[in-house]
Amino acid sequence: MTVAITLILFLIGGLGALMYLAFRRPPANPPKKFRTRGPRPGTHTVTVAFGDSLTHASLSADWVGALRERLGPGGHEFVNAGINGHTTADLLDRMEEVVACRPDAVTILIGTNDARNGIPVTRFRTNLEQIVNQLQARTTAHIALLSAPPLGEDLDGPANRELAPYNAAIEQAATRADITYLPTYERISEHIRSNSTAPRFAFSFGLALRVALQHYLLRRSLDDIATGNGLTMLTDHIHLNDRAGTLIADLVTEWLSRTLHVDRRHRRAAAV
Repeated sequence: MTVAITLILFLIGGLGALMYLAFRRPPANPPKKFRTRGPRPGTHTVTVAFGDSLTHASLSADWVGALRERLGPGGHEFVNAGINGHTTADLLDRMEEVVACRPDAVTILIGTNDARNGIPVTRFRTNLEQIVNQLQARTTAHIALLSAPPLGEDLDGPANRELAPYNAAIEQAATRADITYLPTYERISEHIRSNSTAPRFAFSFGLALRVALQHYLLRRSLDDIATGNGLTMLTDHIHLNDRAGTLIADLVTEWLSRTLHVDRRHRRAAAV
């Protein structure tokens, strides 16, 4: 009996630890921690990554961490303001924490949960425009809107047809606000098109939990997990594997490099 109870407690503890790692663990350098500590010595650019689980990275590839490794030594600091499950309405509720970071640049990757939860596109568009308007009014940050990645790898299936108007709204919001649009969906789709046997969209909480178990307990890479599920760029039909995370990190790196180059050129011209 004692052995059985010990085993049950061990399993419960293990499941609790897994749930924390996959769903509750805060991201690296979240806004509250950054504001308490302040920028690291030598920091000249603070970038806030604002979004949902695709940015939070407890279930998805850590593209913000990849940027930190690439550009951090050169004076860039990256604040991860992603939270699992969030929508545009949640981001509006969290505007203060982003503004308080006094960012030089902000990336916004949102829309997956709005689409899956059936939030009307008109409301999604309004929320997104309010987010951008507040950032423009209350900060001097450069802003980039990223399109939401595919919902599963059946690009012609119902889930991605339903996602399409949300991504159209993202691109339209970027055009109206004269800010940068980064084609996440489009770039990831280019790689997915090579997988002619992509399965139907089949995300579930159980599948996400199995991915977490394989990744955190069995130490399998996100790319290997995706392959095992018959996928190319996504692990569980929603969250990014490392290949997809690297693609997003490349897009943001290119954008920051262009933006900072223009800033430096303008500062030199103003000094003449």
